[in-house]
Formats: sequence, C-alpha cells, structure tokens
Amino acid sequence: MIEFFYEDAFRLENEIRYIQWIGKVLESEEYDLGDLNYIFCDDNYLLEINKKYLDHDTLTDIITFDYTDNRVLSGDIFISIERVRENADMLNIDFKIELLRVMAHGLLHLMGFNDKNESDIVLMRKKEEEKINMFHVEQS
Repeated sequence: MIEFFYEDAFRLENEIRYIQWIGKVLESEEYDLGDLNYIFCDDNYLLEINKKYLDHDTLTDIITFDYTDNRVLSGDIFISIERVRENADMLNIDFKIELLRVMAHGLLHLMGFNDKNESDIVLMRKKEEEKINMFHVEQS
C-alpha cells in the first residue's frame, strides 16, 4: 500500500498518477510493494527527524527509513518540500521534475542503491533519470 502524508500545505496533484508511477518503478526493478509511506514536510520537520534518528544537525531534502524485506519494498520516505523547491531553483529545473527525482531517489535507496562514492552517484543519477522518464510515459 502506498500512502501520502502531508505535514505542511503542499499536496500532490493527482495522487493516483504518482501511485501508478511508483508501481511501474517497482516493477522495472522487480520489486513487490509492501507498505510505502511518503511524508511531505518542511525543513524544520525533517531537521528534527535528522537530529533525533540520525544524529545529524543539517538540512536535507530526503530521509529514508528502510523496512524492505527481500524483494518486498517497504519504507518511510520523508521529503522536505522546501529543500526540493530550493534545489529546483538552484538547478534551474521545474519543481515537479525535482520532486520526481527525490521521490525516485528514496525508492532507489530502498532497493539498495547508494550514493556514497562517485561510481554509486553516477549510477544513482542514471537510475533517477530513468525513473523520472517513466512518469512521463502515458499511464495505462
């Protein structure tokens, strides 16, 4: 089950389309869906989670808690909408594209992809682009 939670004023447009896209992303990597929660929040909300659970006192765009069991993907993905907006502005790209990138990034972490070294980062970016492009394919 995929659920979306909102801890600020932001709301996804057409949640069903995002659910369909996430399903296609999972299918493309041969994962089954368990329980997946996206929690959209602001910087302060995510900063408190970062401090409490990861002992980091820094702003971030995403924190992912992984409950995946074998090929059944489950987790909580917290996304700071403020960071996503700032990233989009800084990169001069559309907010919706950056949001898809961050949403895909969380899924990829749950699938075991990392971004700790240069080769991992290159693969992560390639996978993110691949998954973003799946959103733009006509949904059936």
